[in-house]
Amino acid sequence: MFISLYIDKYKLSNLLSALDISRRTYYKYRNKEDPDYYEYLLIKEIFDDSKGTYGYRRICEGLKIKYGVIFNHKKALRIMKKYDLKPKYTRRIRNKTYNRIEENVQPNLVNRQFDTDERNQIWCTDVTYLIYKSKRMYLSTIIDLYDRHVVSYVVSKSNNNKLVMDTVIKAFKKEKNVSGLIIHSDQGFQYTSFEYKALCASKGVIISMSRKGTPIDDSPMESWHGILKKETLYNNDITSLEQYVKLVEEWIKFYNTSRIKKRDL
Repeated sequence: MFISLYIDKYKLSNLLSALDISRRTYYKYRNKEDPDYYEYLLIKEIFDDSKGTYGYRRICEGLKIKYGVIFNHKKALRIMKKYDLKPKYTRRIRNKTYNRIEENVQPNLVNRQFDTDERNQIWCTDVTYLIYKSKRMYLSTIIDLYDRHVVSYVVSKSNNNKLVMDTVIKAFKKEKNVSGLIIHSDQGFQYTSFEYKALCASKGVIISMSRKGTPIDDSPMESWHGILKKETLYNNDITSLEQYVKLVEEWIKFYNTSRIKKRDL
């Protein structure tokens, strides 16, 4: 640990007491060895006590509190640099910000006409949060507007392109004949990605998007999310995010196999 000390200005006795050495020993080795060595020992002690997190200002404060030794900040900084004592900080990991690719925004081909004559004509898709206290997961879902059944869904810790791509790939594996099908979404970054555009094009699927800031253009999906949360999150005594996710998965199975659906969702 590094400590800057003006010996001629402050009491040397506190330093000697902290180091547990005599004045004679201090001057004897100070003139022969590194003149900063004993100050370094004190600084390192406070530095180690802080588990390597203190910078030079806190080091000086720690020495003053623990030993009554007053060090100059500039000297403490110099000694810490000299002996490579660098405070360790845990960097906060920030969520990556994704931007919509404007050139990939597609027109609204559905125009709020949400009824179809048969399956695999129009799918709606979206991502929603599954939040319990401070924890969250993301649910990506595709529903068929013909009977509102869930074609595919994926739950993930991350809201990214992979989440949506995995959902679409899962749907394409389940429904083989999708050429000419329209898949409708909002203008979220996942749906304007080149990966999404290429995947849909590879299967002959036509992309449609709601107008910007117009949730009603994707109202079947918005309504489905509302029903999902009403019948899972609000109707159960949930104690953890894991329980919430499990309830969602069980509810989707119930929704697809047993629950009576309305075409006017």
